[in-house]
Amino acid sequence: MTLKDHDLTARQAAPGIQYEETPLRDSAGAHVRGLHVVRITLDNPGQLNSYTTEMVKGVILGMRRASNDRAAVAVVFTGSGTRAFCTGGNTAEYAEYYAGQPEEYRQYLRLFNDMVSAILMCDKPVICRVNGMRIAGGQEIGMACDFSVAQDMAVFGQAGPRHGSAPDGGSTDFLPLFVGIEAAMESCTLCEQWSAYKAHRLGLVTAVVPALKVDGRFIASPFVVTDRWLDEGRIVYGELKAGAARDEAKALVDRGEVDLSGLDAAVSALAFKLANTFPGCLSKTIESVRKHKLEHWDRNKEGNRAWLSLNMMTEARAGFRAFNEGSKACREADMLLLRQRLAEGAAWSEPLVDEILTKAHDRG
Repeated sequence: MTLKDHDLTARQAAPGIQYEETPLRDSAGAHVRGLHVVRITLDNPGQLNSYTTEMVKGVILGMRRASNDRAAVAVVFTGSGTRAFCTGGNTAEYAEYYAGQPEEYRQYLRLFNDMVSAILMCDKPVICRVNGMRIAGGQEIGMACDFSVAQDMAVFGQAGPRHGSAPDGGSTDFLPLFVGIEAAMESCTLCEQWSAYKAHRLGLVTAVVPALKVDGRFIASPFVVTDRWLDEGRIVYGELKAGAARDEAKALVDRGEVDLSGLDAAVSALAFKLANTFPGCLSKTIESVRKHKLEHWDRNKEGNRAWLSLNMMTEARAGFRAFNEGSKACREADMLLLRQRLAEGAAWSEPLVDEILTKAHDRG
């Protein structure tokens, strides 16, 4: 029987996207004949796998192509390297092209919305292989996936209000479903990062796997408090260390090496478990569970798109420029100065943006 081709375009990867068919392996590591796992990789490690406009298109086409792949049992969505799964939209592109151009950004956000929807509508289960930071838009496309398996030095979080935007590309829709309203509110507004262990404790990820090898053996992330104890009424387990404790952790990391073989084994094992189900029943079950995400996503995505586009004339224009033009020491606008000027009745203008970017420029 000659099978019809249901793909929309020619089968070629977009710039910055790797599309691979990898073996489905059984519990003994043997390749299962005739079946495979599709791996879609964000391949922009020099910019922490932030997605450009072309990469967004590539993810959409990749998810659609994987849906039509009769021999694929699952999709693994990941990033290149060991530092980041994805840190969101490409800030250089935002600052240098989209800032101040709301209609152009509105067209871009049509593609972004389609990317999230493509993940949510994929006909295969989608596993987010969290190989490093999952921040901002990276967090949002990660939460659109059905499962998340993380290496334990990965961190999770938002960036919106600290960088001139709102996490309305999925986080305000999805995060309360995972972790509850209070924890979601804290994450979305304060933009403080969570460790992989805290994310697991709160129900954001399926599994966490050690990735640091020191003296030939795997150890838990030294950046995280792994003892269970209370401090002022809060659970400390899974919190990220700071100050001298973080400096000590960095020194230990420098002695070791990051090895993601355990992460790959855990992802492979999950894919094999999924393969050992009735395919039609699995698809229907996944679609039914996804409805809870889709209900919120479909209700809000167009209104959010309109607001985010208009915001490119004001706070986003300032925030993305600050991130792009600043340095590691400071990538933020002077928010207190901005609030002071607005309280005095200042109008949004180029001089106001330049004034509140002084902090980032001075430390750039």
